[in-house]
Amino acid sequence: MGVEVKVKITIRGKNAQVTDALKGYVEKRLTKLTRYFDSIQEAQVTVSTVGDNYAVEVTIPLNNGMILRGEDMSRENFYEAVDLVSEKLERQVRKHRTKLYRKFRHQGLKTLIMEMGEDNKKEDEPTIVKTKRFLMKPMPVEEAILQLNLLGHDFFVFSNAETEQVNVLYKRKDGNYGLIEPEL
Repeated sequence: MGVEVKVKITIRGKNAQVTDALKGYVEKRLTKLTRYFDSIQEAQVTVSTVGDNYAVEVTIPLNNGMILRGEDMSRENFYEAVDLVSEKLERQVRKHRTKLYRKFRHQGLKTLIMEMGEDNKKEDEPTIVKTKRFLMKPMPVEEAILQLNLLGHDFFVFSNAETEQVNVLYKRKDGNYGLIEPEL
């Protein structure tokens, strides 16, 4: 049988009471993640109420510089929210495990994760894949709205003829428009 790894779990409540039962449940659920990573030694958990919802946020720093983070909420109770966030964290771990396993089928997973922590962080970071350049003629906001709609985009960058500054016009979810103006 394997050695049980003790994880130091810090739980804080925001607008919520952290009971001993909840602490025990969180520890039980999060300790299961140690079967994937030997390097889990601590976890920070925040439980809070947001309106009628119960929210749980978990941050787990790993020794190799990687960070596991997940948050979720439930309308029922904190226990359900803990289940949801721990399942989310396990999916993250399995996703990374599968990527690593496909790359290096013959090496130990835990060793690989430790060696490749920095590489994994870089893989998951978004990168710029396309750069566009375009000539910006000064135009009033009304013309920019027309251009935005003609192009069918969610936003439009233009030179505001009134202020002589670069502005961003965007379509809001409520159907109206937003205008971003630089403040110097």
